[in-house]
Amino acid sequence: MSELEFKSALITGASRGIGAASALVLAQSGVRRFLLQYNSYPEGAAAVKASLEALGAQVTLAQANLATVAGIDSFCAGLKPDWDILVNNAGSLVKRAKLLEYTPELFDEVMNLNVKSVYFITQKVAPGMIERKTGIVINVSSIAARNGGGPGATVYSAAKAAVAAITKGLAKELAPQGIRVNAVSPGTVDNHFHEVFSNRQILDSVIAQTPAGRLSTNEDVSDVIHFLCSPAARYIQGQTIEINGGMYMV
Repeated sequence: MSELEFKSALITGASRGIGAASALVLAQSGVRRFLLQYNSYPEGAAAVKASLEALGAQVTLAQANLATVAGIDSFCAGLKPDWDILVNNAGSLVKRAKLLEYTPELFDEVMNLNVKSVYFITQKVAPGMIERKTGIVINVSSIAARNGGGPGATVYSAAKAAVAAITKGLAKELAPQGIRVNAVSPGTVDNHFHEVFSNRQILDSVIAQTPAGRLSTNEDVSDVIHFLCSPAARYIQGQTIEINGGMYMV
């Protein structure tokens, strides 16, 4: 019997990248019911759905723009609090912009997507976990929360630092109810995010500075998410696990 047999999972930002890889590894470990949120890549969401269904899972897709208050509200309004696992993965830099270029609208978009969605989706799902006295919440932070990010990523970095702080606060609040809240903090992942927001020169520089000598993969991160969802992580609470090949050591 698989360790997560018959569990259910809600994953945001699941049409590609870390979210898609997390859905696949959880399905391979026995999760049999999924709600996958996506925004602008329906083809990717459909492909992930097909892969999970091939493993015997029941999958529902939900489109929502979590960078807007209306999108968060609409998504949360349709949520039922009956999920065993919540992976708050949706997030983006949105746009590189330095201090003098930043607009209030861009600030709100970054904070809505990376912070507000995490908090209020968790608020919507938590009552069912509290009632059942069990549940797992995994948030996705970033190495940017520790080092301030690259050029034009200051607000994104602050948002991901907020995710790490929310993780600790919710862990304290929800642990007595049998709910485990943790986070992962990827370094530079070789995926669509950095196809959009980086270039080859930036990525080669990161590789040169990384003790492991390579960029990370979606699977490097999703495997840690899987571990945090598993019984092996039963006594881990409020932690943000750094996954960066030694790029950032303290």
